[in-house]
Amino acid sequence: MKKQIGVLTTTRAEFGLLKPLILRLMNEDFCETRVLVTGTHLSPAFGNTYQEIKEAGIPIAEKIECITEGDSPQDISNNMAMAIVGFGKYFEKNKLDLLIVLGDRYETMAVCISAMNARIPIAHIHGGEATEGSIDEAIRHSITKMSQLHFVSTITYRNRVIQMGEQPNRVFNVGALAVENTKNTDFLSRKELGKQLGIDLSGKYGVVTFHPITLEENSGLEQFEQLIKALDEFQEMSFIITKANADAGGRRINQWIDEYSKKRNNIVAVTSLGVKRYLSAVKESSVMVGNSSSGITEAPCLHIPTVNIGDRQKGRFMPDSVLCCEANKDAIVYTMKKALSDEFHKEVQSMGNPFGEGKTSKEIVEILRLVFEQEGTIKIAKPFFDLEVKK
Repeated sequence: MKKQIGVLTTTRAEFGLLKPLILRLMNEDFCETRVLVTGTHLSPAFGNTYQEIKEAGIPIAEKIECITEGDSPQDISNNMAMAIVGFGKYFEKNKLDLLIVLGDRYETMAVCISAMNARIPIAHIHGGEATEGSIDEAIRHSITKMSQLHFVSTITYRNRVIQMGEQPNRVFNVGALAVENTKNTDFLSRKELGKQLGIDLSGKYGVVTFHPITLEENSGLEQFEQLIKALDEFQEMSFIITKANADAGGRRINQWIDEYSKKRNNIVAVTSLGVKRYLSAVKESSVMVGNSSSGITEAPCLHIPTVNIGDRQKGRFMPDSVLCCEANKDAIVYTMKKALSDEFHKEVQSMGNPFGEGKTSKEIVEILRLVFEQEGTIKIAKPFFDLEVKK
């Protein structure tokens, strides 16, 4: 019988990364793929991005809502509770041979708890990474400990997962799915992109993505205020601002984005660009600004400088094309000017990326096929791998 493999997606960005893997799994003969959709995909406030999944020709096996109207810490806890209950019911009726999850979203952790309780093995993509400025740090490592298979993007991250007690033969360095997307996307031209977004992109422009800082009391609102003050220093440029995710404080940031963009002709705010438009926007831009992980993975692959603001991504491996700065106006302006300089742009063009050659989905599928052929069923129980300690 074919193995039943579930793939969870909770956000627009995560689906963009998972898309090539899902499409490849759908064409495999050893498994049936069930795409499970939750989180902001099902929220009108965040663009109902489940439509992008349907437009990609990917059948949705189940949609389970777990997003409330608020974004306070209590609301986030309520969302997690909804996900645990909803997916608990789903897993009771639909036994999977494996659940594939990516990253560090709180919704993902909640679903993994339900899968763990249902004794469903979990394969985790992008474990071992660090984001010291957000709650994602704890969530990511918690998902690692609930998972049986691990697909990481660098050797450093592989070592970290093993350091957490995972068996080395269960941790695979396969690179990042983001690299694959940058190599296989049919990019839009700058003119077509500007036409679709309703903004003139004939000159220099930047892509801005800023998410809440979930370990800070104000969730990064003060930092975002400093960012928009910095953007005002570049009146000759245009900016595409993509809205924040559903973390605590995200809706308030999105409200500010709307208010800011309405007052300026050189700004366009977008709830969701989709994979093709987002990568096209980054590829044609002069700089990427904010605190998104895409500035650390996708942008370097496209040879675009990144200005990474604050501590949200602190602890990640930073390619040389990424310039980090403090979250205040003067530091942001100074760093943006450096990123926009002809000298730095020239340097970035010759820089490589540390996240693989763009064959990640193929490697993951080959590993899964081999594991199922050799073991039949993936065991839930796993021994803790102890590192040798020098005395």
